Amino acid sequence: MTDTERKRTEKAARESEELLRMAAQAGKMLAYKWDAVTDKIVRSEGVTQILGEDEGTLTTGQRMSRMIPSEDRERLNAAVAQLSPEKPNLQIRHRMVRSDGNVIWVDSNSRAYFDEHGKMLRTVGMLADITDRVRSEEALANLSRQLIEAQEQERKRIARELHDNTNQRLALLAVGIEQLRNDIPPQITDLRVRVDEIHAQTLEISNDIQALSHELHSSRLEFLGLVSAMKGFCAEFGHKYKVKVDFDSEGIPAVVPEEISLCLFRVMQEGLHNALKHSGVQFFEVKLHGSLAEIHLTVRDSGVGFDPKLVKDTRGLGLVSMQERVRLVKGTISITSRPQSGTEINVRVPWSAGAQKEQAKLAGA
Repeated sequence: MTDTERKRTEKAARESEELLRMAAQAGKMLAYKWDAVTDKIVRSEGVTQILGEDEGTLTTGQRMSRMIPSEDRERLNAAVAQLSPEKPNLQIRHRMVRSDGNVIWVDSNSRAYFDEHGKMLRTVGMLADITDRVRSEEALANLSRQLIEAQEQERKRIARELHDNTNQRLALLAVGIEQLRNDIPPQITDLRVRVDEIHAQTLEISNDIQALSHELHSSRLEFLGLVSAMKGFCAEFGHKYKVKVDFDSEGIPAVVPEEISLCLFRVMQEGLHNALKHSGVQFFEVKLHGSLAEIHLTVRDSGVGFDPKLVKDTRGLGLVSMQERVRLVKGTISITSRPQSGTEINVRVPWSAGAQKEQAKLAGA
């Protein structure tokens, strides 16, 4: 290599390093390397910007660990303990306490290196300050929660109006029609038949409004619990649309947190309505199972199904609503389907700390 070529190569390397440094600074990122034998950590530029410490200061894994809140530290240590030569990569989000006392959120992406005996030698990774993003996500989640709460309040108001006002008036109308029929002389057969038809239509409308009221706001969910509400809805749904809904539940305590109950109930409703509309079959399955860690809802049909690749960019409001409700209770939702092989909705929601205690009591009973 000539002297000119060498200088050109060195200049390109310096420019590349400068671009990388500027990108890391703009993205609030720093690189680090931890030595498992000495516990020493070497960090790149960005320490002051992200952690509030002096640049180039040598530190240890033990000291860095103390900057992480205890509950996050336990989760991080558990994840690190799972690393192996076969699975050396770790990606995790956690909080850190800066030297000035401010709490930040970081994304940590690292790779562990092991010796021939499987003993960890070092880890190399990147730390990114994502506090602004987390705050934006929290603000969006709060807005979504407020919108859903407002929607539920409006559903409740309309349901009450339908049940206490409209349906009561229809009931009085049905009584009046029945009285009118009794006043018609028996020999006027055609008129009595016509009045009977009007009476039957009135009762049918009344039943439909009552069912709509229950869909908008389930008093059974409020007073009798999740299992009773789901079981009752499946029975009413099957009766109304002349289909069969097989409902099964196991391991669900009598008291489920209200936010989780409402989320799962709404997802079941939306799932059944979608299945009725698109599946082309008349048999559906709803399963609600609980464990010590989570509650699992499945809504399944064996209908025509669909190709997820064709609909992933055309999500309807129903699917968006389901996903948002599940996200707000820190759950996961997956929808699997294949043409002519049916569709299955799976929702998994972790129990809150209080619900986990109740579930543990149930398991130990």
